[in-house]
This record gives sequence, C-alpha cells and structure tokens, in this order.
Amino acid sequence: MEPIFSKHAEGLKPTPIRRYSMLASQRKDNVKVMNLAIGNVSLPMHPAMQERMFNLKKSSFSNGVDQYTETFGLAETKRAFLHVIESSGFSIEGLRPIVTSGGSQAMLVSIRCLCDPVYQGDRPLMLFDPAYPNYKTISKSLGVRTVSVQRILQEEGEWTLPDKSNIESLIRAEHPAAMLVIPYDNPTGQLLTRNKLVELAELCVKFNMWMISDEAYRELQYDGSKPVSIWGLGDVPGLKGRRVGIDTTSKVFNACGLRIGGLITDNEELHYKFVAEASSYLCADRLGQHIFGAIESITIADLQKWYSKQREYYKPLISGFRNELVKRLPGVIVSRPDASIYSVIDLRNLVDKNFSAEGFVEWCATSGYVEMGGEKMTFLAAPMAGFYSLKEGAVNLGRTQMRVAYVLSPEEMKFMPELFSRLFEKYIGKP
Repeated sequence: MEPIFSKHAEGLKPTPIRRYSMLASQRKDNVKVMNLAIGNVSLPMHPAMQERMFNLKKSSFSNGVDQYTETFGLAETKRAFLHVIESSGFSIEGLRPIVTSGGSQAMLVSIRCLCDPVYQGDRPLMLFDPAYPNYKTISKSLGVRTVSVQRILQEEGEWTLPDKSNIESLIRAEHPAAMLVIPYDNPTGQLLTRNKLVELAELCVKFNMWMISDEAYRELQYDGSKPVSIWGLGDVPGLKGRRVGIDTTSKVFNACGLRIGGLITDNEELHYKFVAEASSYLCADRLGQHIFGAIESITIADLQKWYSKQREYYKPLISGFRNELVKRLPGVIVSRPDASIYSVIDLRNLVDKNFSAEGFVEWCATSGYVEMGGEKMTFLAAPMAGFYSLKEGAVNLGRTQMRVAYVLSPEEMKFMPELFSRLFEKYIGKP
C-alpha cells in the first residue's frame, strides 16, 4: 500500500508564472530560453545595498555569526521600509512594519489574519481579475475563498475597471473580509488613480472590510503623475485602522533574490497579530535585512533620483516592445502599461477557438524554437488563464492571453517581438 497525499497536495501544480520555466529547464537541445514569464529583475541593486553586500567584513557578520533576528525584523530594516514610503510623499505617522520573507510571506500572513476559511465562517478575499495568481494559490492553501470583479482588456490595449455599483453588488453578495488592490498592477500594468483608490477605500469603510494594498511597484508609473498609495488616503473618513500595505525589495530596488518584504499596518492590535502569526516562521533572512537596511540612510532627494532612473529605464523598453509587436502581428492586442513592469498580450483576433495560450507556451517551453542569428531560441511568457477566477461554464478570458515581464536587457528586448511573432506563426502553421 502506498502512502496517501493530503487532499491539498493531490491537485498541486506550480503557479502559471513558474511552471513553464521549470519545463524549459529540462530541455536537452541547447535552445536558448528568453524568459519573460517571471518578473525576475536583472538590473543591479541600489548602490548602497551593493556596498553592504560586497563589504560584509565591515558588518556584524565579520565574525562569521549569523543569528536569528526578532520576528518583526531588524530596527534598521523596519525604518528603511518606512523611509521608502515617506520618500514617496506619504506620512508614516502611526505605521507599524514587520519584515517578512519576501512579499509572499506578507501575503500569507495578512490573508491568514484577515480572512476566514470556509469551515470557520467563510469570509473571503476580494480580488480584481485578472489577479496576481499567488494570492489565489496562498488563499487556497489556507482554505480561504477568493471572489473577483472582472476587468476586460479592450482592443486598444486599455483595461476597464468595473464601476462602483458592480463592485458593491459583489460585496453585498459575497461579504468579503478584505479587498486587495494593486495600484501599480501586476499583471495588467494598470495604474489606479487616487480617485479610484478613494472610491474603493470608501467601500471598505462602508462594508467594514480591511483594505490590503500591494505596493511592490510603487514609483513605477509612466504617465508623469505623482505616486499613489494606501498611505495617501488618510483623509478618507473611517479608513485609518483598517489599512494593510505589502512592500518588497524585489522590484523598485532590483533585489528579487534577497527575499525581503514588509507588512505594514496602521492598526496597532493587528500589528501584534501579524507578529504572532509570523513568529512560527521565526524571522526573515538576516543578511537580506542587513543589505536593505542601507536604504534608511539614503536621502529622500537621492531616492527620488533612483526612482526617476528606474522609470526612465522601463518606459522606452515597454513602449518599444509594444509598438514593434503590434507592427509585426497586425491584430494582436498588447496592453498599454501605465505602471509596473508587465504587459498582457492577447491573440484573440488571430486564433480560432481551439487555441490556448497555455498550449502555445508549453510548446515554446518543451520543443518549440526558431533560429535567430545562427542560434536556436525560444520565448517564455506566463499564460493568463490562471490569473482569472471563473465560475463553472464561464468563458476563460485568459485563454488567448499571456503576461510578459520586461526583465531582459534592452539589447535582448529589442528582438523579443520578432522572436515571439516567429514562434507564434510557426506554432499555428502560418507559411
């Protein structure tokens, strides 16, 4: 008799962001994989962080000892997260951070503390589809339901947002405990305006919900506007004390591998609940905390220069890819990102009902390639089907969609539209 997996483990698969990268890593045919499926930023970290990383002999690690920190993190690292928020123009009065193992642990701890599983009262998490799939994966592992309001990618590349009445109808029907917003959205690249955030915040107050804001990409907005944040909504009556922010070093500071995140709230009691829940994981990586702690000493003016440099890097990368792909594949829809580092490609105008982005990406990962410059190459994106929550029988809007991350070098990104279009044409059998 074989031992039995848990019910949870029976249907487990890697997330749609990671799954196809794993498949591609098993290829034996020496095909070069251009991976735009994962937001794995390839830029150097902030110089102050590099300085700490390269000079550990001048740090508390010089004697070779690496002890636990307190669960809530090093004081310097906590101050660094608050300093970053303040550098974007927001008040940090009354904010209480803990340091987590990446933004992922911050997601888990917040959902665990704010939402109830079906068997404990069924207070779900509310999302805006398409939604970053880790929220759904983590919620499912905790037995927490997610409910979603739908966004639609229009022909010109803009995403719709449901109006307030539609959102309110879902809240009345499903009674979510918390609403998740991603102002600089992953996966869509949509930038939520301050007015829209205020509208959503007012609904959270009206229906006694927590408001969680994932601000991993704060300051990466490309329309010339000022940054927006849950921490800039202090004027919304009744919102204080129900705000939760998720931060990370991964994106704006180009430190994905540090795995350092921040979980921040303006509710003192909730802060202690977060610490209690996180204590079973002991603490975040001390070395990563030490490296990010360097940001505390950087002036706000210099941080603003850093943010501006990041925006100046990504904006032409994004527009160049989009413009060239639309030129090469007439009829393709590519979302117009106003924020973050992602676009969604939709092939719905170019394929029949039997096409699936998952099938295309799996082919690219396992056997597909084209020759470019005398080299065999393939391209990875993240199929969008797993970014949507769908009721039985519903049409999967992600069937023809995939997300790309602008994480390769500018030189490599220049030929990605040609690589993608040639792979797609080969897959569908276009002569």
